[in-house]
Amino acid sequence: MSRHRFHGDPARFDVVAQFVAGRFPAARYVADVAGGQGMLTRILRKKFGLEAEVIDPRGWTLKGVPGRAEEFDAAMADYYDLLVGLHPDEALRAVVESADRAPVFVVPCCNFWSRDTKLGRDELADKIAEFHDARGGTVERVVLDFAGPKNRALVLLPPA
Repeated sequence: MSRHRFHGDPARFDVVAQFVAGRFPAARYVADVAGGQGMLTRILRKKFGLEAEVIDPRGWTLKGVPGRAEEFDAAMADYYDLLVGLHPDEALRAVVESADRAPVFVVPCCNFWSRDTKLGRDELADKIAEFHDARGGTVERVVLDFAGPKNRALVLLPPA
């Protein structure tokens, strides 16, 4: 049991880290976009030896977790081998847009995709997939093994 407090299933950090490490074995530099306190980054670094860092304008990572206190912009993607958006909230569009530069693993939660249209979980994933498909990228849908309705993910690979 973790001594840190988080909303949602705390197992999600281990589940996502395990998936990321297994699915992207060649990735070394990972951006944890809108990663909050950085629990995912901590696990990626300690358990899997990845050079991960949080990019989050709130700037309140756990002690020892590297982070950049700034908003994520798709142009930042050039530095990373992989971008992870585990419930990236307002950074959702920038994370998805960066998938034309680097692979993206995103678990969308809230509809920060369209201000004009109310989108549920599945509709949100469909819109993101349509957007990335239209840009020539590849989309894989994943269901992660942690509790809660926000466990649907997308792997977005850049155009070939």
